[in-house]
Amino acid sequence: MKNVAVVAVGGNALTAQGQDGTAEDIENNAATMASAVSSIVDQGWRVVVVHGNGPQVGSLAIQQETEGSLVPPQPLYSLNAMTQGQLGSVLVRAINEVQGAGTAISVVSHMCVDQNDPAFVSPSKPIGPFFTASQVATLARDRNWTMEEDAGRGFRRVVPSPQPGEFLEASAVAALLDVGKVVLAAGGGGIALEHTDDGRYLGVDAVIDKDSAAARLASSLEAEALLLLTGVDAVAVDFGTPSQRTISRMSVHDAERHLSDGQFPPGSMGPKIRAAANFVQESSGTAVITSPQLLMDALKPDSNVGTHIVPSTMMSSV
Repeated sequence: MKNVAVVAVGGNALTAQGQDGTAEDIENNAATMASAVSSIVDQGWRVVVVHGNGPQVGSLAIQQETEGSLVPPQPLYSLNAMTQGQLGSVLVRAINEVQGAGTAISVVSHMCVDQNDPAFVSPSKPIGPFFTASQVATLARDRNWTMEEDAGRGFRRVVPSPQPGEFLEASAVAALLDVGKVVLAAGGGGIALEHTDDGRYLGVDAVIDKDSAAARLASSLEAEALLLLTGVDAVAVDFGTPSQRTISRMSVHDAERHLSDGQFPPGSMGPKIRAAANFVQESSGTAVITSPQLLMDALKPDSNVGTHIVPSTMMSSV
């Protein structure tokens, strides 16, 4: 679709590290995201926003399990639906404050996954708050959690994160874009579903990576741009070493090579690089990884702002 940009916003951008995740925290952070999104809406782009929900769905799961003696806890796929509603509402209100009432709309979204995906035997998606190394053994034993270190920032619970398949609401999103709406869709990666042989759609306990979901949605819509927002202005290789360097343009071939070399950890930049490369391979669109503050500049023609993932035929290896 012409002039369509899919923008992926991390759940960590809505509940930042060190914040408690209060309603006020989330609303203040949403206002920053709304400003970034509005900067490209004002330039004539039709925008779909895909938000993550890792911190929020993990915290909600703790609330559910803690109160299990009073009311039955709900499954993870239901918690994904709850956080879609919560964060979708916050972001819709924030965007409408800038663009005008009724501009933005949130679509409760579902994404089919394969129950044979290896992610179900190797959980990798961090959710919820950070914990210290001294807490890991107790949490793993008492709550039956799988715990992993998250990019050197502490330890978090990890859950299955299968690859997204069919996005069930793609036609509805396209229709809303056609009438000028800013659409919130595939929140939290979409509610994971299994499409059974007898035609039913059953909820699956998993949290789909929002960058992978955004790439799938962007491909479904034949979007011109996929924008993956993060806490840095551009991607760097050899991060944290004396040879660290920023890359403004990266071919799909080099993206694959860097992923194989372990340059981009699974819990950090890895999913963004993978999602961007997949989108570029499946479409004729542009994929950019950058910070919210540089979103508008990153979309300018021939921009070198952020990191642009491009077809391998467009450049030599770096």
